[in-house]
This record gives sequence, C-alpha cells and structure tokens, in this order.
Amino acid sequence: MKAIDVHVHPSTAAFDRGKMWGPEMVEYISKYYGVEYKVKKDEEMAQDFRELDLKAILIGWDTESVSGFDTSSTNDEVARLIKKFPDVFIGGWAMIDPWKGKAAIKELERCVKELGLMGLKFQQALQAFFPNDRRFYPLYEKCVELGIPVNFHTGPWYYPLRSKYSHPMYLDDVAVDFPELTLHCTHSGDLLFMEMIGLAKVYTNIILDLAAWQGWLRASRPTVTSFYKTMRFMIDIVGPRLMFASDWGGLIDDTAYCGWVKAFTVIPGWVNEAGIEFTKEELDGYLYKNALKLLKLG
Repeated sequence: MKAIDVHVHPSTAAFDRGKMWGPEMVEYISKYYGVEYKVKKDEEMAQDFRELDLKAILIGWDTESVSGFDTSSTNDEVARLIKKFPDVFIGGWAMIDPWKGKAAIKELERCVKELGLMGLKFQQALQAFFPNDRRFYPLYEKCVELGIPVNFHTGPWYYPLRSKYSHPMYLDDVAVDFPELTLHCTHSGDLLFMEMIGLAKVYTNIILDLAAWQGWLRASRPTVTSFYKTMRFMIDIVGPRLMFASDWGGLIDDTAYCGWVKAFTVIPGWVNEAGIEFTKEELDGYLYKNALKLLKLG
C-alpha cells in the first residue's frame, strides 16, 4: 500500500454533480478548468485505486438546503461501494445536511450503526452554515457519543457559493467546546493555511490533509519549491496530524493522480538541494500511518 487517500468523492452515476452542487456551479467549474466531468462504472473507479496501490475513504453527499435536491441516498451508495470493494475502499464519510434538525441526528445514527460509516462530513458553503452556530451543536454531541470524527471543508469555494462559511476561524469555537471531538479540517484551509495551522498548533483535536493542493505542482519551479517548503513547515508544526488526500472525483484537476502520489514517493532531487528534506518516517506517516491512527482505521 502506497497511501491512504482520506478524501475521495465517488465518480459513479449516483453522484450526479448537477444535483449535488447545483447546475450553476457545475457550469462555472467546467469552464474554469475547461474539462467536462466523467462518470465511471464501479469497477473502473475501484481499478483506478487498485492499479496505484492506494486505499480510499469515500464521501457521501447531502446539500439539499442549497441545491434543493435530496441526495442523502449517497450515504447508502458509499456503504455499497465499500462492501463491494473492501480491498480499496476502507471507510466512508456520511454527509448530512445539518439543517434537517432531528432528522439529521437520526440519519447520522443510521449511517454509523447500520451502514458502518466512520465519520460525518460537512460542506459548509454548499450547506450554508457556520460551524460554530450552536443550533448544530447537537450533531457534534452525537458524534462524541458515537466516537466518530467530523470532517469540515476549509478554505475558499467557487462562485456562486460563499467562502465565508469555510473560513478556518469558525472552527475555533468548536475545537474549544468539544475538546474530545476530532475535527478533520480537509484542505488545511487551502491558501488560508496559516490560519488553519495556527489553530491546529494549539488544538490537538484538529487534524489536517492536503486535498486539492495539486495545483501547486503545475506552476513554476519556485511555486513547487514553496509547496514543499510549506509541507515541511506543516510537518514541523503539526507533526503526525497531517494526512495524504486528493479530493479525487470532486474537483476537476488535470494533475494526474499518479503524479500526486509520486510527489511524495519520488521527491525531485532539486528539492533536497534547496535544503528541504523529509525522513522516511515522516513521509510514511503522511501517506498512510497517520490516517490509520487518527481515523482509527485499524
């Protein structure tokens, strides 16, 4: 096993992006990247990970409050894929629209106790809520009771959504009010990473990943060098609380997946020449060992 990808969106037909994201944003992102979405069959998606010797944690989807579509059945789809391909799909995040109130808590219990999913995922911009809104604290209390982590999107979003909901600082209250709750802050805040690292430095219940940072590798050598410098800095600050992730299937990104993995398994010599070095222990931790421990993947 080369790595565990802790942030993977299934690309099967059940994950209709028009319903999940809304047609306006789908059109915007397609134009932004100049690439159309591709739907894959179950076996094709599983084989992609098998050939790269990767394991993946899949993500469900429920953004009814904004999109108007009830896509909560994707949690069942995630559970089905895990059951069908346990050699590559080793866990799943249930996504639940927090605005559903008591029904959201009931769905969370079902996803964990009946479907066997391992945590709760939020997309605050797509669900239009601030994480520190106390109306949603009962969901966090239920996560503590169930002993599962919560995954939050952190960092800017695409037009026409509001990035304010995903600013790292709104997790400050949650980290303080729920010290026993593991907060998986995916994307590490993206280009708001300093704010995110600042919180993670003082709150040990915050864990991070580098999902969707692939774009750094397509830029100039100085930018690529900055990426490795930033990763070195993050490891120095949060140590074994940083994990490998891609956002595979969610964001269109023309950096080949194999290139994203290779970025950590075959680091260019000129990176070391620039004085940026990583130990094998650090890279093994980042690629899979940290996830095994932090997310209790066993």
